[in-house]
This record gives sequence, structure tokens and C-alpha cells, in this order.
Amino acid sequence: MDSLSPDGNGAGEGLPPPPPIPPNVVPEQVEPEPLKKKVLRVPIARRGLGAKGQKITLLTNHFKVNVTNVEGHFFHYSVSVSYEDGRPLEGKGAGRRIIDRVQETYNSELAGKNFAYDGEKSLFTDGPLPRNKLEFTVVLDDISATRSNGHRSPDGNGSPKEGDRKRLRRSYNSKTFKVEFSFAAKIPMQAIANALRGKESENSQEALRVLDIILRQHAAKQGCLLVRQSFFHNDERNFENIGGGVQGCRGFHSSFRTTQGGLSLNIDVTTTMTIKPGALVDFLLEHQNARDPFSVDWAKAKRTLKNLRIKVNPSNQEYKITGLSEQPCKEQLFSLKQKAKDENGEVEATEVTVYDYFVNFRKIELRYSGDVPCINVGKPKRPTYIPLELCELLPLQRYTKALTNLQRASLVEKSRQKPQERMNALSNVLRTSKYDTEPMLRSCGISISTSFNQVEGRVLPAPRLRFGNGEDFSPRNGRWNFNNKKLVEPTKIERWAIVNFSARCDVRGLVRDLTKCAEMKGISIEPPFDVFEENPQYRRAPPNVRVEKMFEEMQSKLPGAPQFLLCLLPERKNCAIYGPWKRKNLTEFGVVTQCIAPTRVNDQYLTNVLLKINAKLGGLNSLLTIEHSPNIPRISKIPTMIFGMDVSHGSPGQSDIPSIAAVVGSRHWPLVSRYRASVRTQSPKVEMIDSLFKRVSDTEDEGIIRELLLDFYTSSGKRKPEQIIIFRDGVSESQFNQVLNIELDQIIEACKFLDEKWCPKFVVIVAQKNHHTKFFQQGAPENVPPGTIIDNKICHPRNNDFYLCAHAGMIGTTRPTHYQVLFDEVGFSPDELQELVHHLSYVYQRSTTAVSVVAPVCYAHLAATQMGQFMKFEDASETSSSHGGMTSAGAHPVPQMPKLRDNVCSSMFFC
Repeated sequence: MDSLSPDGNGAGEGLPPPPPIPPNVVPEQVEPEPLKKKVLRVPIARRGLGAKGQKITLLTNHFKVNVTNVEGHFFHYSVSVSYEDGRPLEGKGAGRRIIDRVQETYNSELAGKNFAYDGEKSLFTDGPLPRNKLEFTVVLDDISATRSNGHRSPDGNGSPKEGDRKRLRRSYNSKTFKVEFSFAAKIPMQAIANALRGKESENSQEALRVLDIILRQHAAKQGCLLVRQSFFHNDERNFENIGGGVQGCRGFHSSFRTTQGGLSLNIDVTTTMTIKPGALVDFLLEHQNARDPFSVDWAKAKRTLKNLRIKVNPSNQEYKITGLSEQPCKEQLFSLKQKAKDENGEVEATEVTVYDYFVNFRKIELRYSGDVPCINVGKPKRPTYIPLELCELLPLQRYTKALTNLQRASLVEKSRQKPQERMNALSNVLRTSKYDTEPMLRSCGISISTSFNQVEGRVLPAPRLRFGNGEDFSPRNGRWNFNNKKLVEPTKIERWAIVNFSARCDVRGLVRDLTKCAEMKGISIEPPFDVFEENPQYRRAPPNVRVEKMFEEMQSKLPGAPQFLLCLLPERKNCAIYGPWKRKNLTEFGVVTQCIAPTRVNDQYLTNVLLKINAKLGGLNSLLTIEHSPNIPRISKIPTMIFGMDVSHGSPGQSDIPSIAAVVGSRHWPLVSRYRASVRTQSPKVEMIDSLFKRVSDTEDEGIIRELLLDFYTSSGKRKPEQIIIFRDGVSESQFNQVLNIELDQIIEACKFLDEKWCPKFVVIVAQKNHHTKFFQQGAPENVPPGTIIDNKICHPRNNDFYLCAHAGMIGTTRPTHYQVLFDEVGFSPDELQELVHHLSYVYQRSTTAVSVVAPVCYAHLAATQMGQFMKFEDASETSSSHGGMTSAGAHPVPQMPKLRDNVCSSMFFC
């Protein structure tokens, strides 16, 4: 051993050198021991159908699709389009026109094949093209200047572009494009048949995508606005004005779905927001609620108008807006090239204003454009200016900014349709869409039925509810009330006060009525300590200041912390005081608070307010009778915890506002009606929750789940949950694997971090509201009854999913919740699980109706929304980098959520 080197690696002096390696030999690498590959969880298969409940025959907006040619193939080609000089084509709008031109011009070279083009980089044909790589050249009228007839406006180099019309049209308004198709893949139609047998593959997803692209192309050829799989026609009857220059545009969604009953086309009515077409100035005035063009906020207008398409009078040319001129029209200069040449033969150029050019050279009268900025439709280095009053907005342009509350309310009200009305609209769509004329569908042997699919549903009986004094009650039509009933666990309100932020209100009358109503429900309520009226001098101050001043006033007079504060707000929806007030109470003061806007106060209103107050202060309004007894199958006998998980994002158009992840967990097992929330901020628009488990040292985890587990343990008699049921809201099918393999892993890690030996069983259920399946009663005008469940025919061929309409749809058409059971280690039978989900729609403490999605998901949504109000009003210093963790991109720090005080964080403050 003495010949070995001291480090024990055997390369000591005593050993001969290794033999030389022959020059042509590559040394083989020793394969490392394979790591034990983590088994990925996949959504579980269906375990049979439910049988409970009264059978009911329903119609659904799925239309049967027959496919006769399953032997064929779709051929996928990559498309590249470039200008003559090889620059790639920018922008999306032109692609379809160019590919249409290729098809017209080169039909014989393409063997007369039908295309399905996605408008971007992919093209599909039924059967192969003659060669794997094809190149074409096509000439197209200039894209920005369609329907040109007349003179162009001045551009940056000043040329008004006049002269011989024919020459002008050819030289300026046509462009040459090079188009290349190259073979990418072959997709067997057989894949659709396999998917219908529950054998989904990447091929089957692709084959269905091709069918959806065919529908998109069909709609594009009819001149529709396309928004993913939704289509909007430019038809007067489809538009509803919702104020601010915005209109709701009614269209329809259509997509192919594989179901137990075969392939179906799901068609639904849908609405998007569009800009009101017409004079650009009218839109600006309406959008900004301005009196005249001179009171428009041009900085705001520039953001609103960017990329909108306009038509210019009198030439009728179309352009995209790129910006505004720096100067008003009367002062904005550009260099105008004259026909005359100077002595050196150079074209003379003179500086003129845009106003002078249009009024004096083009003889166009301008009434008010002189004193406002011009619209720029040129490139950044070569602007092209047009006076405001010559611009008209083109129809069918989406409005993607956030709506105001008034606009949103108006949109909801105007886009509602009763079941019968919706069915008529859908039948109409099928008739006018003429899918039987679509050549690509015909060549695949695809025909679409025009009659609604029939399915069998079951109506589950409502659970019995327990009220005060041991009284039980069966809700009727998904509703109940507290007339002559006491709350099951009423609280005592002893130390409380009222703050009034300048709401017009008879406060003494309100206290009298509230006290009387509370006593009838079993809540004993002492007179309030005081009513704090806002000092009138602060009414116009910023919301934060108003809240601070109110707190100074209260703290100087209150003997100690109140149990509860009732806050009167001056206006109902989105009062600016709400966020700062909640934040101050919950994070600094540690007091539960109830905000009301006392406009129409009656018994029903006061009862609803008291339900919220009672739940926030730790009481319970009603329980499931089987929860009280306790007698819920598989839950009452084994410690079981229920999670509701949701992420709320900023409005569309707000990309910098952090998203808010909220998880609520049940407490006080065997109850399923009490919850506590844990909330965190995360990177904007990220749907996966990234802070479920957050290890910061060997003993510390700052994640969401740990605090909920510890709370369950202390509130449930020192028991750990042996079963955890997770309801996840707001994820699409493409994210199921992440929920199962990333989020669930984090939750398991949080459990192991508390106790290595602890192995609870998990159930994971996704609740989806964002889908397009609706149900109708045959021959009846009203919505389906509450408790209607469907788990056959239009459900997934393999996965364990069902639709539930737990609530009574009073207005519009009921939207069922689509529950997808991804994972179940507990082994629920279909009936047990469906009943549990149905029962959890009846434990929502804020209302006296069954809710459309299980209560834990509603609570998670409420908690995320309420904490989001905290963040809305933070000033810039609060959101600086010192405050938050980094986003996944590492670019912007995400401001952290302020921590709630200990004495309120286990309350149902979000109720």
C-alpha cells in the first residue's frame, strides 16, 4: 500500500504509466448510475358513473360530428413568408391574404389541394403536396393601403405622391412576397378515433387542432374578427353600446371535443369588447368623457390609439396608428418635395405645416384639427401625419383595456340570454355558418349534425341544513332564508363602534334596525361605543389620508381595541377607501371590520350583513345536518382537511400588477364549514402557485400550506389530517400535469417538513367555470334545476369528470361548473364524491343560496380579491425592491403581501 499516493487515488510513483491510447479510439464514458426516475402523476381514469338522484333528460350545446374518412392523413407544412429582399414579413394581418393568393395563382402546382392555414406559421392539407419543399412568388396590393383611390397623405420625406394614377397604384401599392412551404409532419386522422376510445396522444391533440383551424379559416373567409376559437361578425344586431366608446360584440365560440358519445362540436354564444367604429374624434370624446377635442388628454389618447386601424377620408386608404405628432397640426412641419427642380437638377423641398398642406395643396377644409396633434401612421423614422378629423376607426377592432365597473355591469346585463333565447341563437349560428360547404371538412368526410345532443342528467336532492335551536330544514330550489330562524352558532358583539366616511345615512335608525334584526337571529349586540363621523375637511383628501385621520380620531377616544368596526362608505362599488381601510384594520390594528354602503336598507340587506359579521367574528350561520351529526361519508370518521386554491390576476392590460395566490383550509374537523385563508403575492400573470412550500432554513418553512396545517392541528384537537382534499380553481387542461406534479409535490413537501413519517392521502379536483358547455331542459323555458349533475355522454372518454349546476340560475343561462377529479388516493365512489361536491356548495356562510362552485373555492377567490385591494393603493415606495421576493424572471421584485395580525388571521375576515 505504500506505493499509493497520500490522497489514495492510486496514482503514486510506484505504478507504471497507463498504456497509450491508439489515435483512432474514442474512450468510452462510464454511464453514471441511473437516477431513480420520478414517476409523473397523470389524471386518473373514470371509476364508473354516479347513480343517485332523479333522472332528467337534457339537451346540450354539443353537436354530433360524423367522421367517415379515418384512414386519411393531415400533412403539416411550415410556412415562411418574406419580402423580395429576404426580410421576414412582420405583423399578422397579411398572412391569410398572401396564402389565399398562393392558392389562387398556383392551384395546379399544389395539385388542387385544400388548405387549413392558421394565419401564422402552420398550414395543413388533406393528403401530401407534390413536393416536400415548395417555393412561390406572389404580388399583393400594399397591405397598409388597401382600397386605395386617390392621393396619399404627406409622409416624412414630404412626397404627396401624385401623378399618373395607374403608375401610382402599381409602384406604391403592390409588393412582392416569397413564400416557402416545407413538410413538417404527418398526422393520422385515426388519432381522433383513438382519442374517442380514451387513448389520447399528441397526434390526437394535433388532429383536433387542425379541425379547429379549419373553423377559424372558415370564419376568417367570412370577414369575422377571430379571438382564439371565437368568431365575431360585423353585423349591427350583434353590437351593444356599453359606454366610453366601447361596445359589447356578440359572437360565438366553436371547438371540437372528444366525448364518451363520440366527436362533438361545442358551440356557444360569447361576447368580446370592440371599439366603436366611426369618426376617431367621437371615439376619443366618448372614451375620455371630454367636452371637445381641445380637452382631450393626449398622453392617454396616445396609449389608447396605438395600433388601431383607421380609414382616411377622402382617399379611403387604411392604416395602422403608430402615434401622434409632437406639435399641433398648424405647427407640425414636414418637407414637401416639389415637382420643380433647382439649378443642380435636385428636387426642391420646402418646409410646410401639415395643416397648410391639406388646406392649401389638397383643398380639404379642416374645422378643428389645426390646434390638436396629428395622427401618425408612419414608421418611427419616417412619420406620416394625418389631421384628426379625416380619420375614421374601422369596425371589429378589439378593446383590450380593463373595463370600468359601470361598463362591466352594462356588458353583463346586455349579454345575458335566457335558455330558450340562447338555443335559438345557437341554431341560427349553425344554419348561417354553412359548415357543410367547407371544402376541407368535406374532403375529410366530416359532417356536423344541426340538432342539440341529448344527455341524461340526475338531480341530486339538496342536503338538510342545521340552524339554531336544533332546527333542521331542507332548502327548496337551492334557496333558504332566516325568517324566524336563529343562527346555529351566533356570536356576542360587546365592544364595537361605527365609522362614517361621509355616507348620507340615518345612523341611529340603522343601529336600531341592525340590533333588532341581530336579536331575532340570536346575536346579542350591545349599543356601539360611539359613531365616528368623518371631519368634512378631509372628504376630498386621498383615501390613505382619510383612513389615517379616522384612525387618529378613533384612537384618541376608544378605551381599548374594539371587537369589531362597522364602516359606512359613501358609494357602493369599488369605493377608494375600501382597500386602505381593510389593510389598516387587518394588518396594523388587528380588528375585524364590515363595510356597508347603506343606500337601500331593509331586513334582507341587514340579514346579509349580519351573516357576514357573524362568520367574521367566529360564529356559524348554518351547517349541514350530516356535518353536525357528524356523518359525512369518508370524512367524518377520519381527520380530513379541505383546501380551496385560487390565483387572481390584475385586469387585462395591467401586466405589472402582482398576481395573488390564496389558499383556504378547513379547520375544526369534523366541520367542513369553517375556513382560514393564507395569501401571498407572486409574479404577474403566473397561474401556478409558487409559495405553497418555501423552505428558508433546516427548520423553517414560510409557505402557505404550513400555517394552514398547523391551524388545522390546533383547532381539531391536536389531530393531523389523514386525508387532504384539494379544490383547485382557474387552471386549464394544459396545466393539469403541473397541478399534479408541481403544486401537489410542494404540498407533500410541506407535510413531510412538519413530520417525515406523516403520509396523508390526497384527492385533487379542479373546478372550471371557464368553458362553453351549457344544458337546457327540453321544451321548458327555465334553467335546469339546482343539483343537476351530468357525468356521461359529453364528458371525457377516459378522465374522471362531471358537470354540476348546484345553484338555481335566476337570470341568463346557468353555467355549470366542470369538476375534473385528477387524483384520488382515498377511493371515493362516484356517488360519494359527487355528493360531497354538491354539499360543499351549501356551506357558503355569506349567502342563503347554494353557490355555483364549492364554498372553499369561493372563499379562496374572496381572500385573493380582498388582499388584492390592499396592494392596489400602495404607493411607489411600498413596492420598491426592499419589499419583495424576486419573480421567476428575476427582473421585477414582487411586493410582498403585508402580514395580517395574529388575532385576525385565523378569522374568516374575507367573508
